[in-house]
Amino acid sequence: MRAGIGKPAMALGAVGIGAVAVAAGWALWPGEPAGVADPADAEQVSLGAAVYREHCASCHGARLEGQPDWRIRKPDGRLPAPPHDESGHTWHHPDEHLFRITKYGLQPPLAPDGYKSDMLAFKGVLLDAEIWATLAFIKSQWPPKVQARQPKGISQ
Repeated sequence: MRAGIGKPAMALGAVGIGAVAVAAGWALWPGEPAGVADPADAEQVSLGAAVYREHCASCHGARLEGQPDWRIRKPDGRLPAPPHDESGHTWHHPDEHLFRITKYGLQPPLAPDGYKSDMLAFKGVLLDAEIWATLAFIKSQWPPKVQARQPKGISQ
């Protein structure tokens, strides 16, 4: 250790390097999401409700309730599908994260390398507009106070 640099400073440096690595991962992620999930847009929400029923409800629940014991790993080590209502953690993520998870599946930088998930990638199945609409539908089901607490961008 160099003179004058203590362990706390080194730890902060490591955190900074980690943040730069995550930012670099975002920069290399295929395709930037270009869209918006607007829970106040009735047309988008209506389309999203139909897409959700067809492609998402079988795992995440017809009422966005998720699978039972969604925080407890199954015998194969994977987690059950989480709820998308206010009781889950979906609203903890900005729309860009949710879009990428839906389109590309749960993979780095959103999950550790080698992480196994039952979450399907919907690239080639759903149009980007359908993914955004599904997110708008999900968000429309959250109480206003939860909508307000959702991070607004990937840097948050």
